[in-house]
Amino acid sequence: MEWEYGSMDIMTGLVAPEVARSWLLVPGRSPDLFDAAADSPADAVVLDLEDAVPAAAKPAARDGIVSWLRGGGKAWVRVNDATTSFWADDLAALAGLPGLQGVMLAKAESGHQVEATAGLLPEGTHILVLIESAMGLEAAPEIARAEGTFRLVFGSGDFRRDTGMSDSPMAMAYARSRLVITSRAARLPGPIDGPTLSDDPEVLKREAELTRSMGMTGKLCMTGERASYANVALSPNSTDVDWAEGVIDRLGEDGRNVRDGSDLPNLAKAKKITELARMFGIGRSR
Repeated sequence: MEWEYGSMDIMTGLVAPEVARSWLLVPGRSPDLFDAAADSPADAVVLDLEDAVPAAAKPAARDGIVSWLRGGGKAWVRVNDATTSFWADDLAALAGLPGLQGVMLAKAESGHQVEATAGLLPEGTHILVLIESAMGLEAAPEIARAEGTFRLVFGSGDFRRDTGMSDSPMAMAYARSRLVITSRAARLPGPIDGPTLSDDPEVLKREAELTRSMGMTGKLCMTGERASYANVALSPNSTDVDWAEGVIDRLGEDGRNVRDGSDLPNLAKAKKITELARMFGIGRSR
């Protein structure tokens, strides 16, 4: 399938978190970047209190994030993992804040850690759960079914460090596939892939397409410019919309014209494409 990278004008903003494609990580100790991140092409902004902030700077970074959220900003926040002394302080500062769209829990390795996180936040707070280790991946089914889990996220860099694996698509295929299958089995939205650490357009395009081909539906991004590649790759294009609307016209919205065993799967796929196209503001080809 060919993707339209020449014109990156796919609608961003106001995208439901269940289908958000690009998740922009912003260092929590750089409040001067927060407003620009909110205005970027990314579907969602994640202010980072974990890896992007050294231990001594975490309290000040937390205060800066709280101030920005109270002042009208809207974002997710990556909190420190549940085994650290910073985890409870992060949650206590963030709980119930206006503008907090949810939290991202770092380095999760059990469902209990997710449930404990949910217990310190207002009921219904969305929790993105980072799988960043072999233990986390083995516990993925338990984590996916934990109270509070909203979407799974692949912390690919830490996972490689933990396992000694390379970043080749073959080496990472099992981990990505397991998160996709686990998410589906737990009736969660599709998982979010790790970031691309390059500004090379060909690399960004290739890795965003890899994310899509593995069945993942979101991608972490380190810059707003990189988010555009995730948005394109993880959206249907106008040719897809043409095909989908043709299938629906031929088979009927209710399937009244279904004739053989392939028709119903095609109709379901067509309906999914048209719904995503509506959410992302993608029309038919001219």
